[in-house]
Amino acid sequence: MTLKQRLQSPQPLLAPGIYDALSALVAEQAGFEALYLSGASIAYTRLGRSDVGLTTASEVAQTLSMITERVSCPVIVDADTGFGNALNTQRTVREFERAGAAMIQIEDQTFPKRCGHLEGKTVVAASEMQGKLRAALDARRSAETLILARTDALAVEGLDAALERGELYLECGVDALFIEAVRSPAQMDAACARFAQRIPLLANMVEGGQTPVQNVDELGRRGFRIVIFPGGTARAVAHTLQGYYASLKAHGTTEPWQDRMLDFDGLNRLIGTPELLAAGRRYDA
Repeated sequence: MTLKQRLQSPQPLLAPGIYDALSALVAEQAGFEALYLSGASIAYTRLGRSDVGLTTASEVAQTLSMITERVSCPVIVDADTGFGNALNTQRTVREFERAGAAMIQIEDQTFPKRCGHLEGKTVVAASEMQGKLRAALDARRSAETLILARTDALAVEGLDAALERGELYLECGVDALFIEAVRSPAQMDAACARFAQRIPLLANMVEGGQTPVQNVDELGRRGFRIVIFPGGTARAVAHTLQGYYASLKAHGTTEPWQDRMLDFDGLNRLIGTPELLAAGRRYDA
């Protein structure tokens, strides 16, 4: 089933955050139907830096291609601002589509952008964003490659302006819509009342962010069709690593931690080493 077909279902789609092929593989094995690759998680894990526009399009495309080579479920990928103007956006869409993206998210922040839940954001004119979205739609080779329009205007211009931008982006023919950093259940409901019957609407759950964190069923009842927890994976891994490294430093051994980690064989089973070696033996002389 393609992502486009899946979004025709009334059941909301829950997509966990991933940042590399290993996190994608574990998520797929857990049974998720789609995955979400955020620029923030790439900045956190590849650069050890904040989500302030430091990642490049080529870094995202390279990460995406390694993920889609390893897993089969659809990947929604964060393309930030398109990494430039409308022509840059077209190049980004073509590159991400070749790398296997099922849905490409483009936002209306200025560049360099920052995490949608940080203060101090600025947005481009709505007309400039419309141009980028039309360029993105023209650039894709397949209608199965979906374009998701995100607006960050709520924090800058207020809810009404963000909803008006949603209308303008919807007119461009995008496949899904994302009103970033809604701050209350009432604002969630306002966005859903405006758009949920016309286009799949995405809810972004950021632990400690501006939007109240709710579960997928509650968000589905409100009207959201896509629910992402984009940075939760990186935050969980970082927390686990803090404990692991502190224990190793304190004890000089991993023994106190071994009930909380995979052993050598366990990791090899997870990543499919026995199957890989068996496949290689088919080509032995």
